[in-house]
Amino acid sequence: MNQNQVQKRYYKEFFLSMGAYVITLLASTLAIKIIDFPMSVQIVISLIPVVPIIFVIIAILRALGDSDELQQLVQLNAVTFSAITTGLITFSYGFLENIGFPKFPTIWILPIMFFLWGISLGYFWKKYQ
Repeated sequence: MNQNQVQKRYYKEFFLSMGAYVITLLASTLAIKIIDFPMSVQIVISLIPVVPIIFVIIAILRALGDSDELQQLVQLNAVTFSAITTGLITFSYGFLENIGFPKFPTIWILPIMFFLWGISLGYFWKKYQ
């Protein structure tokens, strides 16, 4: 499979999964606000949007596994940078919480990692070209 085919499959899987995520996020949030469910049901409904994100992760892993060596190297560098930087940001903020800063909502950790991953891809692509 060439890199264009890998990207096309990835984009298809990614956008379908993200579409499902948006729909399940909106539906689960709305359902919890409108209907007074028992706590156990609220937990299940709250976690439904995680399922499409699992498929996003599967799409990412499939695309990386089918990519050429250069693409894998660039992605590895970008993911490593993202993980380390996200860790540093959240670790540092933990110290700021000790002096009265508001608690950091953990729901933002994965989006921060993905954001930094995407931003750092540009740098690493330029570095290896």
